[in-house]
Amino acid sequence: MLQQTTVKAVTPYYRRFMAAFPTVEALAQADIEDVLKLWAGLGYYARARNLHACARAVVARGSFPDCEEELLQLPGIGPYTAAAIAAIAFDRKASPVDGNAERVIVRLFAVEQELPDAKPAIRELAADLYPARRPGDFAQAMMDLGATVCTPKAPACGACPFAGSCAALARGDAESFPRKKKKPERRLRRGVAFVAIRADGHVLVRRRAPNGLLGGMTEVPTTEWSSDFVPADAAADAPRFSAPPGRREAAVSASLKVSWRRVPGVINHVFTHFPLELVVLRARLPKSAVAPKGMYWIDRQSIASAALPSVMRKVVSHALGEQS
Repeated sequence: MLQQTTVKAVTPYYRRFMAAFPTVEALAQADIEDVLKLWAGLGYYARARNLHACARAVVARGSFPDCEEELLQLPGIGPYTAAAIAAIAFDRKASPVDGNAERVIVRLFAVEQELPDAKPAIRELAADLYPARRPGDFAQAMMDLGATVCTPKAPACGACPFAGSCAALARGDAESFPRKKKKPERRLRRGVAFVAIRADGHVLVRRRAPNGLLGGMTEVPTTEWSSDFVPADAAADAPRFSAPPGRREAAVSASLKVSWRRVPGVINHVFTHFPLELVVLRARLPKSAVAPKGMYWIDRQSIASAALPSVMRKVVSHALGEQS
């Protein structure tokens, strides 16, 4: 949870998560939908899917691996996580480098190469620097040093135990490290979200594909999100509804005419790689309306606990709050 998220934001999520899944076995046996519900709002949902898959893999093998090589075979565990677990949990000689420790190492050796290209070189420097004795304590000390002393801006070099050996400090430009490549401009993407509300208050939703952005999460139907989106094309992506078959009707239900009305304003949301702007269209349907294939109705009381990502909660709140 702490990857890409702050401690303050994580704490309540962590407590709820551990209450629901107190053991690896409990997490492995859980339905992925329940896991995503408790993760909703933290973002980077691939972490939740990987955590669930990892728990199942650990249970299947019968024990938790204690070395980097075997840890790397588990779903969602990369070089940093494998090294951190090996060092901190199992006291193995390993050199985990998070963003804070990375900054310490870059300044200590005045690494001129830009990130992220410098990462392999940084890992090599860390492997030589980290000791075999108490590797977990040293790793955490490096992380804390970067978080509290060797900070991105105005580092407290006078309080640093490496001050006498720091190449960047000796040069007098510690704050200029690490060097970073200029990020490409993130182009705004646009789209339309469709909020269909039944007469009994139920809202139409669907589950996103398991992979990719917001994979496996619940959402209201939307168009594709693109930089060249044309709002006039949204009608083609609007959900198609039908009424339940009557006594004289064949197996195919009668089509319902739906009037979509725009909710004033737009929803703005920022993802890691792009900002998003959504127009919200709302429609009211009779209680008998049949959900399109691959979609389903959810009652208003269940929305709060559903696996809706933050952007979808904004959309639903906007549509329900603007009812008239």
